[in-house]
Amino acid sequence: MASKRAGAPDANLLADLIGWARAAGADAADAMFVHGESISTGTRLGKREKLESSEGRDLGLRVFIGKRQAFVSSTDFANASLRALAGRAVDMARAVPEDPVCGIAPEELLARRWPDLDLDDGRRPTAKALLALAAEAEDAARAVRGVTNSEGGEAGWGRTSVTLAASNGFVGGYTRGGYSLSCSVLAGEGIAMERDYEWTSAVHFDDLMPAARVGRNAGRNAVERLNPRKAPSLRAPVIYDRRVSSSLIGHLAGAINGRAVARGTSFLKDSMGKRVFAKGVRIVDNPLRKRGLGSKPFDAEGLPTRRTAAIEDGRLQSWFLDLAAARQLGLAPTGHASRGTSGPPGPSTSNFYMEKGEASARDLIGGVKRGLYITDLIGFGVNGVTGDYSRGASGFWIEKGELAWPVSGITVAGNLKDMFARLTPANDLRFKGATNAPTLRIDGMTIAGQ
Repeated sequence: MASKRAGAPDANLLADLIGWARAAGADAADAMFVHGESISTGTRLGKREKLESSEGRDLGLRVFIGKRQAFVSSTDFANASLRALAGRAVDMARAVPEDPVCGIAPEELLARRWPDLDLDDGRRPTAKALLALAAEAEDAARAVRGVTNSEGGEAGWGRTSVTLAASNGFVGGYTRGGYSLSCSVLAGEGIAMERDYEWTSAVHFDDLMPAARVGRNAGRNAVERLNPRKAPSLRAPVIYDRRVSSSLIGHLAGAINGRAVARGTSFLKDSMGKRVFAKGVRIVDNPLRKRGLGSKPFDAEGLPTRRTAAIEDGRLQSWFLDLAAARQLGLAPTGHASRGTSGPPGPSTSNFYMEKGEASARDLIGGVKRGLYITDLIGFGVNGVTGDYSRGASGFWIEKGELAWPVSGITVAGNLKDMFARLTPANDLRFKGATNAPTLRIDGMTIAGQ
């Protein structure tokens, strides 16, 4: 178990800043320090196209006077500047309207110890090594027969250290590293060209998809899209490939965000305890997943994080709540607070995913006489209040249980409540980002094509 880092230099800086805010008249305060560094590289057609490196430090202070709060941030860490910053924050708090749900966490709710989540492999790759990765991916993609041009390969690395401290006694910090690799190419000629891509990201370098596979997948995806047709207009089953299925549970995350529920702007605001998905469906948020791209040992208000089943056996079991949303709804916070240095916390997911089902993706496709297999979505036509859903899409037409031909220029529409209720997950869940889902089949969607 890892405990708080009370002696870290950035923690001492935050303690001084909070002390100056209290001396200026704040009843309570919290502060966050973020140190980030990154390298971003890119190649196109075998030549270096991008090489960027950055490093920065940022600090944010939140102060409370009664039920009033104010926020300030700075990149100037001189003592005199920070004393003045604390004074300005207190003056601002005195001038703003009261917020009845603001306030830092009571001591009994604070995280005291937390596990090591293995969020940094300790490496710092050179720009040369990252450029070689990007080049390897692009070369593999361009070697695929039918690929005629390239938008390039990109590889990046970053590391962010976060320290949080508050006048309630909380102090803690953690460091997260991460790598990314992507490639995008074109196939075909003239107006018949098609574009596609592949990408991978991971906290540890050893968990990245190999660069050659990223490139080959990008090239094959582009070639498979050549000579698309229009789809007919009808109501039929739609299958979401893993590349796009995570967007659907992203819409769920927005609907069970405590702030949206408290405002009454969620289409699921009256669904707690009710069946939202089919029996057997479980959707989980797990901030304690080792090497998870969204993992965090404590939340942005110093509360412990924990694995939460938002959907259990198809039923909605939990909102995602920070302290303010919990107070608005008269519930206990769930440890989902997230924040930057210049604003208040708000609820957010960590590693959010739908658990795998029983059928294979092949089985889901094989059970469709006529329908659509989506590999790419365009635009954002989703109403979070009503659940109405309409998005541009491309992919493949399904005929008699087989992927028959590529399609593009189509729209799929429905209502998320109905879509969730008719959703069937495949057994091919893969953790690729912070939000993940297996291949998903949804029956009875409206397809607008020719």
